[in-house]
Formats: sequence, structure tokens, C-alpha cells
Amino acid sequence: MKDRFDLLIFDWDGTLVDSIDWIVHCVQTAAKQFSCPIPSAQAAKDIIGLSIEQAINTLFPTANPVLQQQLATCYSHTFFSKQTTQDDLFTGVLEMLHRFKQDGYQLAIATGKTRKGLDKVLHTTGVGDLFSITRCADETASKPHPLMLEEIMFHTQISPERTLMIGDSIHDLQMAKNAQINAIGVACGAHSAPVLQHYQPLCCLQQTADLLEIIAR
Repeated sequence: MKDRFDLLIFDWDGTLVDSIDWIVHCVQTAAKQFSCPIPSAQAAKDIIGLSIEQAINTLFPTANPVLQQQLATCYSHTFFSKQTTQDDLFTGVLEMLHRFKQDGYQLAIATGKTRKGLDKVLHTTGVGDLFSITRCADETASKPHPLMLEEIMFHTQISPERTLMIGDSIHDLQMAKNAQINAIGVACGAHSAPVLQHYQPLCCLQQTADLLEIIAR
């Protein structure tokens, strides 16, 4: 796969950062706080990648709009009670990103996080300058709609044929299919390799940094 792509688009949570268990904890904490049915760990994982509004609506469909907003606020407050640092990046990810940047790839992020949330973790992890563009769910359409990928490709002026999406969830891979670009799944986050394989990625990797062995120039 070397020299097949020019633009590498990464999901954030569960792909670059080991944050899935913390997200599950935050979802379950919000449910407890407002005496809602507590989602299972896998149910909480299944919404990772969606916008916060879509995620809350999926997990708590009978909650009224006021309660849904309270759940979202509680989730966000709990999530940011712990600072995400460079130590939270998956093993080898920092070195991988620097290598891809050095090799001339354009790097981007497509995430279900809010702009405020992503900017905060990009700052605390120190990787923000590595990315040409980042897109968040509160400034464009939520996954699996392809709009954020289309906006990234438009900004970088790179064609779908030269673009690769890397993600850990079914929402990432479905978004890639909807945008008609290739994708690689990583099984270190929300969904297992057998689940991701249903979305026909080029391959599934156990760890994101394994990507370096496949496409490094």
C-alpha cells in the first residue's frame, strides 16, 4: 500500500487516544446522576464517534430534551475532569504521526468531538501542529454522514482515490464508505476486528501504530 495515499484522516478517540474506557465511565456516570437506565459498556462504545447529541439520543431515546441536555452536560463535565495528555496516546502513535508528516503525508482528524473539546485535547497532547485540518461533529454533519471527509478533501485538494480513513468504530468505516474512500480499521477502540470487517476496510490492525509498517514511504 506504499505510495497509494497522500491524505491520512484519523479518528481521535479509540484510534489515536486510549480513551474508550473513560468515555464508557463518563456515559454511565451521567446515567447514574439522573437515574436513567445505565447503558452497558458495549452500548456506550457503540455510540463513540457520533455527535454528543446523537449519542445521547441513541442511548436515552425516551428522555425529554431538557434531560438529554443535562445528560450531555454531565458527560462533558465528567470527561474533562481528567486531562488528556501525551501519555494517553496509544503506544507508537506519536512517533507514527511524526514519521508520516516527515514523509510528506497530509494528516487530518475527523471526530465526533466538539470543536472546543478537540482543541483542548490537541493542546494538552501537543499534536495539533501535525494536522493540516480537523473537523468536528458540531461544525459539520455527524458521522456516518460523509460531509466532514468531503470538507477535508476539499481543503487539502486531494482526491478520494488518494485518501485513507483510519478509525476504530463502525461509524468511521461507514462514513468512509459513504464518502467512497478507502479505510483501515483498528481494533484497539470501540469495535472488534470481526465487527469492523463487515464494513469492508482494506484491513484491520490490532494497533494504530501498525499502520506505519504498511504505508510508510
